[in-house]
Amino acid sequence: MQKVKLPQQIDPVKSAVKRSDYVGVIATKDLSRFTEAVSSCSDVVDVTVKFAKDAQGLTFFHGNMATDTTLICQRCNGELAHRLDIEFCFSPVQRAEDAELDELPEVYEPVEVNEYGEIDLFQLLEDELILALPIVPLHAEEQCPVKQNDLSFGQIAEEETRKNPFAVLKELKRDQE
Repeated sequence: MQKVKLPQQIDPVKSAVKRSDYVGVIATKDLSRFTEAVSSCSDVVDVTVKFAKDAQGLTFFHGNMATDTTLICQRCNGELAHRLDIEFCFSPVQRAEDAELDELPEVYEPVEVNEYGEIDLFQLLEDELILALPIVPLHAEEQCPVKQNDLSFGQIAEEETRKNPFAVLKELKRDQE
């Protein structure tokens, strides 16, 4: 199956009625916030999206995306290869009102549609990619060139031992006895 560029704006309800399936790619040059968050990444993000209606008649879409990134290890400042494999499941809502969200099963993440009933698929998937990045990227401890002993900088001089300020009181007590 040939991978094609996905549409940026999509109507999830119409796509669910048609039971549309998309297998394609998103160019990472279109995901500026994501490319700023990583050191480097693949040219494309592989995406599979399937639109459907569930037994309750709710519209939902689910799928997965995958890409390779390079992050900066916060321990050694070296490059860290990191693969992102993300699964998602969304259900479109008109407005994020409490009544509509309460009826939505927990398995679906709500996504708000615009006034035309469409969603910005690129922005939604870019948000998911950013959320999937590690908060503090680190190599595994055994793979990192910086070891635990290397984390101290310089020698720490031993602190001088000071006289106990209460030693004088101890001597006074001894004198009174």
